[in-house]
Amino acid sequence: MGYTLAQKIIKSHLLSGEMRVGEEIALRIDQTLTQDATGTMAYLEFETMGIPRVRTERSVAYIDHNTLQNGFENADDHRYIGSVAEKYGIYFSRPGNGICHQLHLERFGIPGKTLIGSDSHTPTGGGIGMLAFGAGGLDVAVAMGGGAYYITMPKMFRVNLHGKLSPFVTAKDISLELLRILSVKGGVGAIIEWGGEGVKTLSVPERATITNMGTELGATTSIFPSDEITRKFLRAEGREEDYTPLCADEDAVYDRIIDIDLSTLSPLIACPHSPDNVVAVETIAGTRVDQVCIGSCTNSSLYDMLKVAALLHGKTIHKNVSLSISPGSKQVLTMLADCGALTDILSSGARVLECACGPCIGMGFSPNSAGVSLRTFNRNFEGRSGTKDAKVYLVSPEVAVASALTGVITDPRTLGEMPEVKMPDAYRIDDSAIIPPASEEDAEKIEILRGPNIKEFPSSRPVQDTMKAPLLLKVGDNITTDHIMPAGAKILPYRSNIPYLSRFCFSVVDETFPERAKEARECFIVGGSNYGQGSSREHAALVPLYLGVRAVIAKSFARIHMANLINAGILPLTFKNPEDYDKLAQSDLLMLTNVYKGLENGTFFMCDDKGNSYELVGEFTERQREILRLGGLLSYTKEKQK
Repeated sequence: MGYTLAQKIIKSHLLSGEMRVGEEIALRIDQTLTQDATGTMAYLEFETMGIPRVRTERSVAYIDHNTLQNGFENADDHRYIGSVAEKYGIYFSRPGNGICHQLHLERFGIPGKTLIGSDSHTPTGGGIGMLAFGAGGLDVAVAMGGGAYYITMPKMFRVNLHGKLSPFVTAKDISLELLRILSVKGGVGAIIEWGGEGVKTLSVPERATITNMGTELGATTSIFPSDEITRKFLRAEGREEDYTPLCADEDAVYDRIIDIDLSTLSPLIACPHSPDNVVAVETIAGTRVDQVCIGSCTNSSLYDMLKVAALLHGKTIHKNVSLSISPGSKQVLTMLADCGALTDILSSGARVLECACGPCIGMGFSPNSAGVSLRTFNRNFEGRSGTKDAKVYLVSPEVAVASALTGVITDPRTLGEMPEVKMPDAYRIDDSAIIPPASEEDAEKIEILRGPNIKEFPSSRPVQDTMKAPLLLKVGDNITTDHIMPAGAKILPYRSNIPYLSRFCFSVVDETFPERAKEARECFIVGGSNYGQGSSREHAALVPLYLGVRAVIAKSFARIHMANLINAGILPLTFKNPEDYDKLAQSDLLMLTNVYKGLENGTFFMCDDKGNSYELVGEFTERQREILRLGGLLSYTKEKQK
């Protein structure tokens, strides 16, 4: 029996464990990336480990999230990250250079290598044949120090693409089609491999759009083969020497196979407020549009932007629509300017924003009250745009442009013929905004620069054998990390200040929670299915830790968030009988007993003050048990270094 592509890379990087589904495995990590919203905390954690130099092949710190500087906080974080990068052997991508995933694909991604990043869309690297995972900042810090990255061995899904896309149908529509098939929970516990003859019709930027959106399926990661199309992309980036051909064995066995006929797809749209609420664009055509945003790590490549410019050429956007364009990198923006495409964009009435994440994380360009915003992004969670009552739809660049021109949701196939877009044979290479680290000899002289907004990592404590606390918050299904720890321009500058950040914890769900948690000092949270879906932000675990959350009991957890809870020393448990969720009410007094025994056998018992008892499940590896016993991954790592 042969290996899948992902299994081949796992096998070549396996440090411990058996490649059996459900078993914990440890992987050697070749590359890491951080972004500034999560990077400050990751580097504070790395400093705490006392390791003088990163031990990866390549680690890169990108500044792309908190680029609005209306106070000292973001600027101080950027300065801190830059000084840490210089001292510890990390490459530093300056603000304005671009979005981490787009840039990493352009300048550093290598087929067959492993990559983890403190951003949930790190699987974008799978578009170039990397095995790339989103992770919490603490996992990234450990990997930078030479430690292993631990995951549960995933199942293997295969998506076979057949035929060819029709005009105005795109890679984004392929992603939305798979979300329609699987839902935001359908990829949990699986790696999604893409194959079939239709793969050969997709460029690397199109493949990267698909692997980027794989995160919304809950998948561990997604990956495409590395083939001649990959070689062509690397050659255009001046990096052909990084090319390695990679594919699955013909007799590889998959846990599930899905077939998609590309020729049958039509333009699709994800309606509010979930990426899997997918319908055909033509079914809701005519809906009023207030705002359109094109860009983000999903659709900001040169290929996407050239298509946008061609469709806007000689036209003017509708008078009631505000259109923003966020190129993915300085390389993309410069090449748009060189070929004249930027003029077509500006002449249409569009507003060109910085090469950064921007509106995708609520960092500016929020919609008007109750506004309808079409975005080429990957998430449309309620309130994420910065406007709580906005209705956000996810679309392809083609649908975005068509709708910006007409003022209503529009099927782009009504625009006539799709203009031909010719990609250059070589990209413009300018790495002047990527600062290499100091030499090991000079590193000792580098001073780490900390601003007053940078606070220490919150202290944790080991789980107790008996834990008694009130159920302070009960939430429903598909609670995202945006619900737990919101993003946006008002909040993101405090990502390195956990005490201040705690004021906003669960504010989208219950504005009273932070104060009630501080008063209670210790508490439990109960959630529904897929608790913690969305971004990899470990703040969604660190802030609850700071507020005294000792355990979270849910019907099921999203992979990265569950790992982050364990890393923070918070006990994540699931209901053995999901219907027990309905018996619990907010403000119940709960007690967990014989926790130490539960850590060993996976069965936990809880009772409430109404006389009900509950059986809970917590299946942890020996390493995870030890992390919880010691009070978190940081304490565990320090203990192992003794």
